[in-house]
Amino acid sequence: MPPSATPIRPASFAITGMTCAACATRIEKKISAVTGVTSAAVNLALERADVHFDPARASNDDIVQAVREAGYDATLIDTAKPVADTAPPSRDGVAVLLSALLTAPLVVQMAGHTFGFAFHLTPWMELVLSAPVQFVLGARFYVGAFRALKALSPNMDVLVALGTSAAFFYSLYLMLTANLVPGQLYFEGAAVIITLVLLGKWLETRAKRSTASAIRALMALRPDTARVLRDGVETDVQITDVMRGDSVVIRPGEKIPTDGTVIEGRSACDEALITGESLPVTKSVGDHVIAGAINATGRLIVRATAVGADTTLAKIVELVQSAQSGKAPVQRLVDRISAVFVPVIVALAALTFGGWLMLGGTFDQAFMAAVSVLVIACPCALGLATPTALVTGLGVAARTGILIKDIEALERAHAVTTVVFDKTGTLTKGELSVTEVKTWVGDEAENIAIAASVQNASEHPLAKAIVRFAREKNIALRPTTDFSSTPGAGVAARVDGHVVVIGNAAFLSSQGIAVPTLSAGPQTFVLLAVNGDARAAFFIADQLRPESAAAVKTLNEHQIKTILLSGDHPDVVARLSAEVGIAAAKGGVRPEHKAAEIQALRGNGAVVAMVGDGVNDAPALSAADVGIAMGSGTDVAMETAGITLLRPDPRLVPAAIDISRATWRKVRQNLFWAFIYNVIGLPLAAFGLLTPALAGAAMALSSVSVVTNALFLKLWRPRI
Repeated sequence: MPPSATPIRPASFAITGMTCAACATRIEKKISAVTGVTSAAVNLALERADVHFDPARASNDDIVQAVREAGYDATLIDTAKPVADTAPPSRDGVAVLLSALLTAPLVVQMAGHTFGFAFHLTPWMELVLSAPVQFVLGARFYVGAFRALKALSPNMDVLVALGTSAAFFYSLYLMLTANLVPGQLYFEGAAVIITLVLLGKWLETRAKRSTASAIRALMALRPDTARVLRDGVETDVQITDVMRGDSVVIRPGEKIPTDGTVIEGRSACDEALITGESLPVTKSVGDHVIAGAINATGRLIVRATAVGADTTLAKIVELVQSAQSGKAPVQRLVDRISAVFVPVIVALAALTFGGWLMLGGTFDQAFMAAVSVLVIACPCALGLATPTALVTGLGVAARTGILIKDIEALERAHAVTTVVFDKTGTLTKGELSVTEVKTWVGDEAENIAIAASVQNASEHPLAKAIVRFAREKNIALRPTTDFSSTPGAGVAARVDGHVVVIGNAAFLSSQGIAVPTLSAGPQTFVLLAVNGDARAAFFIADQLRPESAAAVKTLNEHQIKTILLSGDHPDVVARLSAEVGIAAAKGGVRPEHKAAEIQALRGNGAVVAMVGDGVNDAPALSAADVGIAMGSGTDVAMETAGITLLRPDPRLVPAAIDISRATWRKVRQNLFWAFIYNVIGLPLAAFGLLTPALAGAAMALSSVSVVTNALFLKLWRPRI
């Protein structure tokens, strides 16, 4: 038997030293060239590389080495541990401040020339002030440019270093060889450019961190320690030492450290930051709790069912990070543009310089126009346009309880024209309950006690509904004997010596029992007979979720067609669809046939989202353009659908489509502004209408404005 293929392994790396999209593209190519690597994606906004490779042919060290050969550094991210907070180093802000202080006198002199008041620095003073800015505070641009040129892949650092060096060294040449009047040099232009670029990169870094704040907030939910019962004694241990099956004690006000089942206590738990549920959820014995939720009121003892990377919280973080690291098709086009952007700009600067001289311009005019072209053009804004919007949008969605699994799902969701709902567990609670008891003979409570006593031996959902109904009314159950079951028909037993038969009308008739005529409408009913006489009927229905009608109304308002497909009786489906406002409905559809119905809709040109419970609706979820799974972050739901709703609220369906549309709008806006900035800025610089200082300011502002525009997504709230 041939050996099985080695499984492809995923790994993530934190990348340092990137300054623009060209850097990300270069690193991506370098990693992809490593033998054994099957795919690599580098995200500039997250400063992260996600790599899939064959561990038999490549290793983490090989990938780190490839990144270093490209001129950057990489550190393996341990996905099993919370990612440390990576705030911008304080020296970045200090560098901006020092550069601004040294540049200020040069700016004052420049302003004096413009507005006609006398303030002059000697050429030597200009040199003393600008040299530290150029070669100390601006050293990062030279280092980055050297690495980029060494790798034959020029980036933003090359443009900045080339433009400012030209201004600085030309000024130095003039100072040493000509008798110039103070203020006629270009030291201030070089210093101002570096100061503004440093300021822009600092602001950009802070803004980029803000785009990922939602996912960092999720990471921070898991506590570092847990209180575990060991030999009956409460012991504080590191979270990594908690094992499945441990009894974990959570006091009021503490975060729940693991997924688990409550085995003692009762409390209200705040799950808002995980599922988006605004109200505390009551938890008691037998209920499931999620790691990261806050235990609000009472003491709980929880049996750990999932720990570490297996918890719902860890999987949510992993899936959101994976989605954020992905690339939309439009981003791949931008990456190809960025790869040739810098060489094209250098050539354009040379043409600008030559063009001015050929058309009779002075050397100074030609020189300053060429420097302005070099400085104003930067691929940063292009590189940040898509990832910053995606990182922000996906993070905000996760905080609201909407888990978007990948970029493709996000891209398709914004174009959805038709939403197909499953019924049970989606629009309804998926839990049958008794809605009415009709009694002909005997006392109602007595009949309930007899029926529930017999049904307590059955696992049928209808039987469970009757037993639960009796318990809710505090009606005691009685012993039964001679229990027998006829699948799909009913059950029989003895209670207190009486022969009891429970089932549908056909089953009772087959037992020779006269069955009264009933009008049940779309509800299911179960008949009770004692000693051969029909005594009562239990009407049972699946309860509609109170949010379902509002969800459908919102979709209809957005001109999105809604359809209900269910395996339930057509009468039940018709009643429910009318109740929630769905115009088209079809009952009696088996799970495997729902996929065919969805394929037919797609064949007619609809972009279809299928909403189901993520278990028996798997074929339909896969067949749709976008699968949306209702659930509580279960493994099945997360793995089946492109979008998982972390709480069972149908109103999150239109919210998921809305955040997708909002995110895609930001992507388009950012790309428009990034392109239009270069389309307008480059001609202005080439025609001498922008000084190098203004060009530097515009370049810095472009990246900041793109990231800031993406941050407006943080204001998005679901319309619930």
